[in-house]
Amino acid sequence: MISYFPAIYPDELVYSWFCRYYVHSGFFSSKSAMQELYCKRSDNPSKEFIGNLNPGVMEQIAKECRIGLVAYTITHHTRQSAVGLPFIREKNYGGKQVSVTEYTMSEIIASVYDKIEQTGIREGILFIDEINCVSETLAPTMLQFLQGKTFGNQRVPEGWIIVAAGNPPEYNKSVRDFDVVTLDRLKKIDVEENFGVWKEYAYRQGIHPAVISYLELRKQNFYRVETTVDGKRFATARGWEDLSQFIQVYESLGKTVDREVVSQYIQHQKIARDFANYLELYHKYKADYGVEDILHGTWNTGALQKVKAAAFDEHLKLVSLFNGKLSELFTECFLFDSYVTKLYEYLVHYREQRVPGTGAHQIPFSIGDELHRAEKELETLGRKELLTRQDEIILKRVIAALERFSLYVKGTVSAENSEFEEVKRLFEKEADTREDLIERTSETLTHVFDFMEDAFGESQEMVALITELNANYYSVWFIKEYGCDSYYRYNKGLLFQERHQSITREMDEIETLLNTGLK
Repeated sequence: MISYFPAIYPDELVYSWFCRYYVHSGFFSSKSAMQELYCKRSDNPSKEFIGNLNPGVMEQIAKECRIGLVAYTITHHTRQSAVGLPFIREKNYGGKQVSVTEYTMSEIIASVYDKIEQTGIREGILFIDEINCVSETLAPTMLQFLQGKTFGNQRVPEGWIIVAAGNPPEYNKSVRDFDVVTLDRLKKIDVEENFGVWKEYAYRQGIHPAVISYLELRKQNFYRVETTVDGKRFATARGWEDLSQFIQVYESLGKTVDREVVSQYIQHQKIARDFANYLELYHKYKADYGVEDILHGTWNTGALQKVKAAAFDEHLKLVSLFNGKLSELFTECFLFDSYVTKLYEYLVHYREQRVPGTGAHQIPFSIGDELHRAEKELETLGRKELLTRQDEIILKRVIAALERFSLYVKGTVSAENSEFEEVKRLFEKEADTREDLIERTSETLTHVFDFMEDAFGESQEMVALITELNANYYSVWFIKEYGCDSYYRYNKGLLFQERHQSITREMDEIETLLNTGLK
């Protein structure tokens, strides 16, 4: 999920909107920013919109734009459900009464109207998935639908646009090629898998650090689809994400993930075996090198010597362990900071709405009233489907805090302003918790840099650490907000070295070109 997206301006082109996202997001290249939006490897014909956006991105865009979204997988539909059912209507033509066949409203079109009634939002996206898997009987109807935005005699409501997506042939045996007549009416974009883009997404989604570090070392195993005599063997981004969630559940239960478990998600025997071995070593190094002690700033000469004597791949696994823990802390800081900021906004409204209860008919605005306002906002935004998953988590956390504040002050307030003062004191405790979390995260980050300096100095291991920090949305946010001198020092040096290498390559190319010309 994309954690941040700028608000779209009235009548702004989607291309312009995406460009502003790239500027605000901090990506090193526009290609990386765009590929995050097109992170599903599939053929995506679309109409009136930039195509090949996966359903998660479609949902995010709809919520950021505050527009509706109706998603359908077209393979689940027959011609009758897509077009509607026939019925007989009597009509008079030239004084002659005749029976005419008409059709009920399409189930898909009706769903759009249902969404409008449910949310009150009259603009949106109708997303059709698996567009290249439609049946032969439905294909002519889809051509009419994509060109004229109609199913049968029913038209998509004004203000709604059509976006379609489809998987490549290796994913689905039902995939068929579009004919030229269909392709001539569409904008078609082919998008390939990209681990670098997925890694940024993985950090934001909290993918297990062992999965990220393994794929960083073996990028060729990120996406593979092979046909063998025994059938299909494959490893996909979805499989890695599902496996990550399962590993996290098993770790919380104190269980071990073995090769058999991995192969249930990564259905490529060689890759599954390789990752299972890597995961075993990953946990072994965590204990052998005392990672938790290092994160707390405690290590001795013996530990340093042990690390220095290890192989380079073990060094990278150690860096991955550091990044995994730091990523957890950065994410926790971001969410807690967002929660405290949102809570503060509600309490500012509570402060402004307070009315002294001195008169017979004057009832002061209480913290309970603010709680009801927050609950109503959650219900309204949820009904209109305008909350991202992260926004919903933060708002529910705010509601829990307001409920806790309300219960705490209930029945204990007697003086006129005592409730507000008590609520203020409770909020200050939340703010103090936030500051403690920020301080603990900053100290942990400093300890990691100190250990890396003692163990490796300015080395490839330090480059790996800086690179991973730059790839993580939450670490970039934290360092931007609260700073880190060691990061700035090494990151500046890294960028200088990269620029120096780039200039050297350009000079070598020019020299080669001149030498070729002289000959």
